[in-house]
Amino acid sequence: RVQLVESGGGSVQSGGSLRLACVSSERTVSFYHMAWFRQAPGQKREGVAVIDKATRARYADSVSGRFTISQDNSKNTLYLQMDRLKPEDTGMYYCAAREVYSGYISTLNERAYEDWGLGTQVTVSS
Repeated sequence: RVQLVESGGGSVQSGGSLRLACVSSERTVSFYHMAWFRQAPGQKREGVAVIDKATRARYADSVSGRFTISQDNSKNTLYLQMDRLKPEDTGMYYCAAREVYSGYISTLNERAYEDWGLGTQVTVSS
């Protein structure tokens, strides 16, 4: 199993930026799709962004144009750059890994992901 540790959360005002990081225990670029999810209090966990082995990214409509997912393979680290943050972006943010094989399509469905970090809290005030 892949061990994942998130960092970079914090409190910012609306319009501000944060960059989240997720360090993996192993090199994931060749065999995994990596994704960010978030969960607001009292809400279901939702997919935010996913990146596949070819570094193609997909985003939830609510964050498209504001968030950018990327990875640094030399550091086994996944990032989520979050700009123009809004109060509705508040929540616990989780990194997740999905082992994939030929033909797999990236997804923001949490049930597809086997390995999860413990999360990092993001709070955006108005």
